[in-house]
Amino acid sequence: MHEASLAPDPAQSSAAIAVRSLQGHEHARWDAFVDTCPEATFFHRAGWQTIMEQGFQHDSYFLYAEQDGRIAGVLPLAHLRSRLFGSSLVSLPFCVYGGVAGGGAGVRQALDSAALALARRLGVGHVEYRWREMHENAPENADAPWLHQPLYATFRRPLSPDAEQNLLAIPRKQRAVVRKAIAAGLHSAVDHDLERFYPLYAASVHRLGTPVFARRHFALLRTVFGSDCEILTVYHGQQAQASALLFYFRDEVLPYYGGGSVLARSTGANDFMYWEAMRRACARGYRLFDFGRSKLGTGAYDFKKNWGFTPQPLPYAYQLVRAKALPFVNPLNPKYALFIRAWRRLPLPLANLLGPHIVRQLG
Repeated sequence: MHEASLAPDPAQSSAAIAVRSLQGHEHARWDAFVDTCPEATFFHRAGWQTIMEQGFQHDSYFLYAEQDGRIAGVLPLAHLRSRLFGSSLVSLPFCVYGGVAGGGAGVRQALDSAALALARRLGVGHVEYRWREMHENAPENADAPWLHQPLYATFRRPLSPDAEQNLLAIPRKQRAVVRKAIAAGLHSAVDHDLERFYPLYAASVHRLGTPVFARRHFALLRTVFGSDCEILTVYHGQQAQASALLFYFRDEVLPYYGGGSVLARSTGANDFMYWEAMRRACARGYRLFDFGRSKLGTGAYDFKKNWGFTPQPLPYAYQLVRAKALPFVNPLNPKYALFIRAWRRLPLPLANLLGPHIVRQLG
């Protein structure tokens, strides 16, 4: 894990705080901290180090601050090298949340200083923290202030212990779609392989003009996170019409990847899929539904608002290192419109073959 290059600089740490690099035998210790840290998310878990390195071949730098022999704060980072968008140090690529979790001002400053020193050594264009919410001890640098781009919002809402109350919390129009799907006999089941999920997911992202993740990415997620990573598939009779990969963390459920067939809109399978994720999570005692992030001004953003979720802007923070300006990596950027249209026209087998080589550079 590049321990030699990450040895803490005394100038970056107080006498009581040491910044160290996560080693393989320390994953359980790291996760024990994450499980009890209010600011930590599923994407702070140590398993993402394996995903970054084995799944995407990106160097990872999972830093933690140790104080009085205990972990006091964590900062998972990965070095994203892209021919398309340059080099960056991100917490965390392919994840919607990240940044420093835990600690007071001293711990955060120590981790922040270590990350910026690492960024300079690597010669990246910028550093990116994917904060879910801005903390009172968020990074500050008077000489080079952190920048922000208002690109994303997340959608999170508590779940009632009563499933019927959760159904009634869905606005009337969307609730009618769910009830129609129930009346039509749609049903869900937990899958134990990728055979139904992956084709539905791959076809869906192709229709959106987005490169697909490799099948092995999802297989690795299931291996690394075990029972905290589940596939839920919606059927009409014996026909699979929609499927989602869900993450579970503490008392939260996060539908993270999903897709539906061309019939899913007319049958309400997509809406039913999210309702079933809610209903099943509620029955298992989970208390918060995280609908994930969406870009402002997109159909996904509007879809989640129509479900009665209030958008919460994501205050992602960026520090320029070698770059002069932040890259505007957004499908709404007109320069990418031609690529998106061309990608949609590719035959699906070719898109599935090429997609994994491109998507690993996007982060």
